[in-house]
Amino acid sequence: MTQSPKLTGHLAAFEPTIDATRAKREELYKWLHQHPELAMQEVETSKRIAEELTAIGFEVTPVGKTGQVGVMENGDGPTLCFRADFDALPIAENTGLDYSADPSLGRMHACGHDMHTAALLGAAEVLAKHRDAWSGTFIALFQPGEETGAGAKDMKDSGLAETIQTPDVVLGQHVGTMMDGYGVGALSGPVLATCVQTKITIYGSGSHGSMPHTGIDPVVIAAKVILSLQTIISRGVDPQEMAVLTVGAIHGGDSPNTIPDSVELKVSTRTYTEAMSEKINADIKRIVRGECEIAGCEREPEFEIVGAAPEFWNDEDTTETVMAAFTEQFGDQARDFGRLSGSEDFPTIANAWGVPYFYWVVGSNADPNAPYNHSPQVRARPRSGAGSVHPRDHSRHLPVADAGLRRYFKAHARSRERRTRSSPNPAATRPPDRPGPRARHRAFGHRPGERHPGLGDQRLV
Repeated sequence: MTQSPKLTGHLAAFEPTIDATRAKREELYKWLHQHPELAMQEVETSKRIAEELTAIGFEVTPVGKTGQVGVMENGDGPTLCFRADFDALPIAENTGLDYSADPSLGRMHACGHDMHTAALLGAAEVLAKHRDAWSGTFIALFQPGEETGAGAKDMKDSGLAETIQTPDVVLGQHVGTMMDGYGVGALSGPVLATCVQTKITIYGSGSHGSMPHTGIDPVVIAAKVILSLQTIISRGVDPQEMAVLTVGAIHGGDSPNTIPDSVELKVSTRTYTEAMSEKINADIKRIVRGECEIAGCEREPEFEIVGAAPEFWNDEDTTETVMAAFTEQFGDQARDFGRLSGSEDFPTIANAWGVPYFYWVVGSNADPNAPYNHSPQVRARPRSGAGSVHPRDHSRHLPVADAGLRRYFKAHARSRERRTRSSPNPAATRPPDRPGPRARHRAFGHRPGERHPGLGDQRLV
């Protein structure tokens, strides 16, 4: 296996412990992988996380249904929070690994959350053993329910900001093929999409298929709606802006000779800003209501939000600091991975405190044809050597977890150095012409103190 580049300067003190704890982290990683638990059901995983944190000297506080937060205070300095998610997916594993989850469970870690958790616990242990090499407060936050969007919202609603001290910045990472090879990095501004998923019910009037004139056909109305919705993007959005509208499901009736009373549509939208998201979803309601009125429907259509994700905006100052550290440590392996149209609930954690955040991607596979995250057959080529094949995001040798540890330490050091040198207040270092998180919230119509209210505090895959 190719080892990650060694840490340099004052961070070199962490190297012996990173190497010495490799076997322990590998065992922990395998345990997490073999014990997958679905979103908001991660009872045993949450318990194991709390035990690990307590054993290395962290003060542990449960937040929400299964969330865990470990805090270690180590003198004066900045407060940094690092978040890792730990829920699995309802997918039966089909990798054939010697540490595979039992396929009969119907669950597996197919998105790398087991790696995220193992890496953060490893970083926490290294920090605990080298308190002489850093100062400040480190918050290790373990979030459940990322896959359904319930976890971050649950922690926020359960008093995260009131229970845990406010950090200066929140960091997070994700492993996957979004980054080519084994690179690392991200960019400032929009990184992932804000998402809204809506269930739309159109109410007509049922009748026999032989007498369509006696009813109001919601199937025909739904067909017209689907076609009309496509004009929202093609004719209502600036071509230079990112916007996606998908009708992912339609259901109405059960018989070929019966006109049903209602039809159900499921629609998702993705954009990079909440302002655009609000416009598109308002247009959806306008078109649906218009088609129903034209058809003479006696009952108004219904709109139910079944999931959503917040606006995802990497802080510019934090991006500059962390990416400079990555470039110094990893050279041309540190780069932008481009903007993604997927969604994540990570910003909800930082928004609960109203602080900046930065989220990056760690490449997991050199094979461009490897399956993507959420596949039951996620497998990848090892970094070096021949013969065996390893699962993408699930390397038995944890090369990415090691890299994740080193990337965290580099990012933490640079963030601490910059903030100590200038000001502990992120707003104090922000250019006057660029609004901060609070200003952006106000620009989108949010009142001071609000953090992506309603839809903005949820997430949908």
